[in-house]
Amino acid sequence: MVRLLGRSGARWSRRPGGPRPRPALDRATEPPEGPAGGGSPTRVEHGAGRVRRGPTALRATLGGRSVAGQVFLLQVVIVLLLVVAAAVALVLQVRHDSTIEARNRSVAVAETFANAPGTVEALRSPDPSAILQPRAEAARVATDVDFIVVMNTDGIRYTHPKPDRIGKKFVGTIAPALAGHVVTEDITGTIGPLVQAVVPIKDGGKVVGLVSAGITTDKVGGTADQQIPLLLLAAAVGLALATGGTALVSRRLLRQTHGLGPHEMTRMYEHHDAVLHAVREGVLIVGGEGVLLLANDEAQRLLDLPADAEGRHVLDLGLPADTAGLLASGREATDEVHRVKDRLLAVNQRPTDIQGGPPGSVATLRDSTELRALSGRAETARERLDILYDATVNIGTSLDVTRTAEELAELVVPRFADFATVDLFEPVLSGGEPESATALRRTALSGIRKDAPLYPVGEQIRLVDSSPQAHAAREGRAVLEARLAEAPGWRAQDLERSAQVVEYGIHSLIAVPLRAGNLVLGAVSFWRSEKPEPFDPEEVALAEELVTRAAVSIDNSRRYTREHTMAVTLQRSLLPRTLPEQDALEIAYHYQPAQAGVGGDWFDVLPLSGARVALVVGDVVGHGLHAAATMGRLRTAVHNFSALDLPPDELLALLDELVARIDQDETAEGDASSVTGATCLYAVYDPVSRLCTIARAGHPPPALIHPDGTVEYPDVPAGPPLGLGGLPFETADLELPEGSRLVLYTDGLVEDRDRDIDVGLELLRTALEQAGPSPEETVGTVLDARRPGRAGDDIALLVARTRALAADRIAQWEVPGDPAAVSEVRASVTRQLAHWGLDDLSFATELILSELVTNAIRYGGDPILVRVLYDRTLICEVFDSSSTSPHLRYAAMTDEGGRGLFLVAQLAERWGTRYTPVGKVIWAEQSLP
Repeated sequence: MVRLLGRSGARWSRRPGGPRPRPALDRATEPPEGPAGGGSPTRVEHGAGRVRRGPTALRATLGGRSVAGQVFLLQVVIVLLLVVAAAVALVLQVRHDSTIEARNRSVAVAETFANAPGTVEALRSPDPSAILQPRAEAARVATDVDFIVVMNTDGIRYTHPKPDRIGKKFVGTIAPALAGHVVTEDITGTIGPLVQAVVPIKDGGKVVGLVSAGITTDKVGGTADQQIPLLLLAAAVGLALATGGTALVSRRLLRQTHGLGPHEMTRMYEHHDAVLHAVREGVLIVGGEGVLLLANDEAQRLLDLPADAEGRHVLDLGLPADTAGLLASGREATDEVHRVKDRLLAVNQRPTDIQGGPPGSVATLRDSTELRALSGRAETARERLDILYDATVNIGTSLDVTRTAEELAELVVPRFADFATVDLFEPVLSGGEPESATALRRTALSGIRKDAPLYPVGEQIRLVDSSPQAHAAREGRAVLEARLAEAPGWRAQDLERSAQVVEYGIHSLIAVPLRAGNLVLGAVSFWRSEKPEPFDPEEVALAEELVTRAAVSIDNSRRYTREHTMAVTLQRSLLPRTLPEQDALEIAYHYQPAQAGVGGDWFDVLPLSGARVALVVGDVVGHGLHAAATMGRLRTAVHNFSALDLPPDELLALLDELVARIDQDETAEGDASSVTGATCLYAVYDPVSRLCTIARAGHPPPALIHPDGTVEYPDVPAGPPLGLGGLPFETADLELPEGSRLVLYTDGLVEDRDRDIDVGLELLRTALEQAGPSPEETVGTVLDARRPGRAGDDIALLVARTRALAADRIAQWEVPGDPAAVSEVRASVTRQLAHWGLDDLSFATELILSELVTNAIRYGGDPILVRVLYDRTLICEVFDSSSTSPHLRYAAMTDEGGRGLFLVAQLAERWGTRYTPVGKVIWAEQSLP
C-alpha cells in the first residue's frame, strides 16, 4: 500500500545543504539494496530536492495481498465467533424450553389425576394402593411421564412405578401443597435431572391427599441435536461468502494499484511537495523525541529558523520558551497565540501517533498580527458587556442605600476605573427626596490604593457651580474631564485637595449624575491614574449605563428605607417605652426589629392586683405597617383584658375572638393583608405564693433558669394560634423558687430559614446555661450568642427574675360569719399596721376593711378570709365563696345604704374584684405615706 507524505508511516528528510525538503518513503517498506532486494532503488531529482523510491508495482501488489489476507482472517474469526455464540444460545434456549415444558406437563398430569373421578373415594378405601396403583401406572404410560405418586397428607406413598417404594416417605417438598398450593421443583434423581409437581387432592375444600408427577427434561428436549447441523451448514455458507468477498476486494485493490509506475509516483510526490512549500501557512513536523523533522518555507520565515534547523531539537532553535515548549510537548493545541519577536502566531498542533501512526506531532502556524487590533477591540467590548452583566447581578442585592452605593464602587474598581466615589444628597440616606440646596455626603469610596487624597467616606461636600459633579447634576448628563490638570472648574472645588489629587497621579475624571426618573439622587465619579490614556467617549457611555442601572437600585433602597423607618417608628411607638414599677419581678428586655421589614412582635409587663405581675409576649404573622398596627391593637386589648383580672386561659380566649373578628372585618373589606394569625404567651406571677400561671397560644415555650443555673423548658400546653376560634386554652402552674429567671421570647430568636426551631431551642439553652445571674447579663449573653448579622424576623426577649414577698409583710385572718367579728378585724389590722409603722393608714384601712368584711358577711359565703399585704402599696383583700360581684353606685340623699363602696373608692387609690375557682376577692390598694 502506498503511503503519502505526512500520513501514517511517512517521514521527511532534507538533503544536507539543500534549501528544499524531500519526502522519503518509510524505510520499513523499502527492500534492501543489492540483488537480493529485487533491484536497486531509483533516485529522481526534481528542483533542489530528491525523492527516493523502489519497485512500485511489487510493493503495491504485496500491500494489496497483505490487506486482503487480513480482511479474510478477520471475517473467518467473526464467522466462527457467531457460530459459537449461536450454538451456545441454542443450547441454553433448548434447556430453558425443556424445563418449562417439563413443569407444565408434570403439573397437568398431577392435577388431572388428583381431580379424576374416584381418586378421593380410593383414598377413603381400606387399601388405597390396590385401587390407585393400576390407575397411576396406566396414566404414567399414557402421558409419557416418569412417575405418578399418590400419597397421604403425611407423605406416605400409595403408588410408585417401583412397587417396593410404596409405603415409604415421599422425597420432595409437600408443605405448600398441604396448604392448597401447587408445588413444582427441579431435582436430580436416580434417573437424572427431572421436574416434579405436587398438587393437593381436595374433598370439600380440605386436603385429603397429594399427587406428584415427574418427568426428566431429556424426554421433552432433543431439538438441539436437530438444529446444530443446520447451524453448521449456515456457518459454512457464511464462510464461503466471506471468502468470495475477500477475493473481490483483493482483485479491486490490485486493479487500483496495478500500472502505477515510477513516473506516476514521482509526479504525486512532486505535487505534494509543491503544495507543502507554496501554502501560506507554516508547517512543522516534530518527531517523538522533539527533533524537528520538517519545516516548510513559511515556517522558516515566520520562526526565522536557522538553515540547519531540521534534525535539531526544537528547544535548541532559539525559539521563545513557550513556543518551543509547546512544540516539544506534542500536546494538542487549537489557535494558541504565541509571540515570536514582532509577530503573533496562531499555533495548531495535533499528534501523529493516533491510530497507530508514528510518534510525533504536526503543527501549523498562522500570522495573526493583523488581527491583534481587532481582537483587542472585541475583548474590550466583551469586558464591558461583562461589567454591565455583573452590575445587573451584583448591584442592589440589599435594600440598604449605603450598601448599594458601595456595591457600585466596588464593581468598577479596577475593571473600569482606578478609583470610584459615590456622593448622595443627605435626605436620600434617610429615605427622603433631595433638595437642591442640600449638601452631598460621600457615601462610598473604592480604589486600587487606600491613600488617595480624595474626600473620605462620611465627608460632607458642598459643590461649587463650576465643578463637573455640579454641572452633571444640573444638565442631567455625564461630564468628561479628560485632563484634570487643565480643568479650572474642577480645581475650583478645593484648590489644595485638587493639587494633591493631580500630584498623586489621578489625571482623568468622568462625573455622572445619579438619576432616578426626574430625581437626581447624587453623583458618581470615576477616576483614572494607572493608564496613561484619559477616558474616552465610549467609556463615558459605559459609565452612564452603569450609573443608570445603579440609580434604580439606590432609588428602590431609598423608598424602602423611608417605609421601613416609618414602620419602625410606628412599631416602637406602640411598644412599651418604660416598664411599670413593681416589686415582684426584676426585669430586663430587648427588642430588635427585622432588617427586611418590621414585624408584629411585642411584649408587656402589667401590674395586677395582689402584688401580682403579668408578663406578655406575642407575635403577629407578617411584616410591615399592617402587622405593626395589628400588634398595637392586640397590645391594647391585652391591657384592657388584664384589667378584668382574668385567668391566662380566659384572657387568651377573649384575645382569640378579637383576632378572628379583625380578620373577618378586613377580609370583608377586601384587604389583601388581613391578619392570618398571631401567637401569644401570657403568664401571671404571684410573689406571695411564688406561683406562676402560664398559658400560650401557638407561641414557643418559655425557658426557666433555676437558681442553681440549670435550664429547662417547662411543659406548658401549646394552644392553637390566635384567630382560629373555638379551641380551648390550658394553663400550667409553676412554683418558682425565689431567684428563678423566666425567659420569654418570640420565634425570631430561635428560628430562621437555615435553622429548625429545635436546633434554635438547644442553642438558646446553651446560651442560658452560660448567662450571668442578673436579667441584664442573661439578655446580653443570649443576644451575643444568637443575634444574626441581618435578622430576618423581629426578636422580642423578656427575662424576669422572681422575688418573693417576705412572710413578715403578709397578714391574714379568718373571719367568722358574724357581724360582731368586724370589730376584731379592725383591731387586728390596727395592731399590724402599728407593727409595720403605718399608723397613718389605720383610719382609712379600718373603714375599707369594715365595709368589705361587712359586705362579705352579708352577701357572701363562708369561708371569709382577710389578707393585708405590705408591698409598694398597702393591699387589703377580702376572700369569700360567693361569685356575686359588688358594684359602685351613688346613693340618693334619702337612701339608707349604698355608700360603702363609694367610701372605699374614695379612700383607696384603686379597688376591684377578681374571681377564683372557689369564689371572689375584693381588693383595695392605698399608697404608702
